Amino acid sequence: TSTRQLTLNEVALNCDVRISGLTGPACERLRDLGFCEQMQLRKISNGRNLGCTVCGAKMAISRELAEQVLVSPVR
Repeated sequence: TSTRQLTLNEVALNCDVRISGLTGPACERLRDLGFCEQMQLRKISNGRNLGCTVCGAKMAISRELAEQVLVSPVR
C-alpha cells in the first residue's frame, strides 16, 4: 500500500524520513544543498526556518524550500 506523500513541512519533529522526491522551482538549489532522492534526514526544529540533520550535518532551510521536499517515513 502506498501512503500519501508528505512535504518536509508536514512531518513531526524528530521524525526520520527519506526524501522521495523534489518538486518545484528550487529543485536544483535543494540538490546543491545536499538534498537528494533516497537521502535520509531528521526534522529537528520547526520555527520560521525548518531545521534538519542531513548526513550528520545540521542545516536550516526556509519553509518555502521545505514545501518542495517530498518525504516518506522511515520504517
